[in-house]
Amino acid sequence: MRLVKFRGIAFRWFTNVFLIVVAVVVTVAVLLSAFISSSYIERVRSLGNDYAYDFSVLKQTNADNFKEVAVSVSQAFAYKDKIEVQVFDKDGNLFLSTTGVLPEKNVAPDYEQALKSNEKTAVYNGKNAGGEKIYAVTTAVYDKSGEYVGAYRWITSLKATNRQIALNIILICLLSLGIFAIYTISGHFFVKSIVNPIREVSNMSRKIAMGEFDGHIRIDSNDEIGELCDAINSMAGELNQAEKMKNDFISSVSHELRTPLTAIKGWGETAKMSLGTDEELVGRGLDVVLSEAERLSSLVEELLDFSRMQSGRLTVNVRPINIVDVVSVAADMYTELAKKQGLEISFTKPENEIKVLGDTDRLKQVFINIIDNAVKYTEKGGLVLITTEQEEGCVKIVVKDTGVGIPAQDIDHVKEKFFKSNKTVRGSGIGLAVADEIMKQHNGLIFLESTEGVGTTVTVVFPLYEEPEQQQPVSTEEVILTKEDEIPETQEIKEETEKNPVEIFETDGE
Repeated sequence: MRLVKFRGIAFRWFTNVFLIVVAVVVTVAVLLSAFISSSYIERVRSLGNDYAYDFSVLKQTNADNFKEVAVSVSQAFAYKDKIEVQVFDKDGNLFLSTTGVLPEKNVAPDYEQALKSNEKTAVYNGKNAGGEKIYAVTTAVYDKSGEYVGAYRWITSLKATNRQIALNIILICLLSLGIFAIYTISGHFFVKSIVNPIREVSNMSRKIAMGEFDGHIRIDSNDEIGELCDAINSMAGELNQAEKMKNDFISSVSHELRTPLTAIKGWGETAKMSLGTDEELVGRGLDVVLSEAERLSSLVEELLDFSRMQSGRLTVNVRPINIVDVVSVAADMYTELAKKQGLEISFTKPENEIKVLGDTDRLKQVFINIIDNAVKYTEKGGLVLITTEQEEGCVKIVVKDTGVGIPAQDIDHVKEKFFKSNKTVRGSGIGLAVADEIMKQHNGLIFLESTEGVGTTVTVVFPLYEEPEQQQPVSTEEVILTKEDEIPETQEIKEETEKNPVEIFETDGE
């Protein structure tokens, strides 16, 4: 049996909603019962007054004929089966009853109240001498001179009326209980439909926190709870994929580090053993060591750039540069490597400069990464074609290869960190992610188009740099201020600057 948690959703629903509903329903039931009861009593009074209307003629009598008229009306009274009418003389003695029988003990609190009332009428809703619930109304009679001559009182049993009132109250109570039952059952299922998915989400969150991403929340719901569960499932799937990509990245980086380190260690030992005996072998070994050290340095720099990107510290120092020179340098770096692999890199350098605002080193890093990927994924006999195109306000550098291409399902993920479409080729999987971030900081974009088995086209787009308008030359008619003519505020600023010189430091943005 699952206990209701204190301050849980079920408990809060009970205290904040259910108790309010109970209070509202009980209040409505009480008010409705009171209204029905008062309505029935008011109807009893109205009918009683109608039945006893014949005795209102006593209001036109005096002390001499009061009893005679009362007896006459009583004998002709037609509603003896409906109500009982009693008549009192001016001394307060009961001398007449339409039932023909005078009670041994007369209990008539309303009689005394009628004599004291300004309305000359009083009501009694209580029990008679026999303990029966009755409703009685006494009316005092005064003659034209204002002298009290007697009173008449009509009485009716409330047994049937109270039975009808009780029946209606019972129906109201049953209706209220029905509302409580329906609301409780519906509320139970409603709360359950919220609590159970939340428990599933909570359990799934704990599993995710512990590194288990293979779970799945199975909730069949089309509302916001269903959307939340779908989002959690999607998040778990993405985290699972990210975890696999991270592990692949660690494995790939470990391999990338181990390969040059192995070469450095092996050729270092070989060169050491060949000192003084084979200088040519020592030279070859040192060349390999330097080459692999450069490769290690590039990989470490790429990892540092990725770390800066993740922490938001990857910055660029832009200035007007010729982007053609940057692309040319990057292409030249891979020309010899491409020849060794049986590839051709074709880049026709435009004669005109194409200026953009950019960081030379960072942009060279972008194109090195793109050309490196093109060379890596292009087989022997293939071609890497680099072209530049100028359009309105921008320049496009296109790197097109005839390599293995990228599967259609991977094309949207190749710029994500750690992602590698082809895990058999060297690489860390973060180079293109860093390149994409650098391009964003240059207000540029990288587009990829690829067909598996045909090749890949990478397009880099830059906004062109516009030369600022040259300032108008100073007119020879303008007055040139001498040191003695300088504005006093300017002299004060210069004096303050000479006393407190400001040192300017240039940072690399890290």
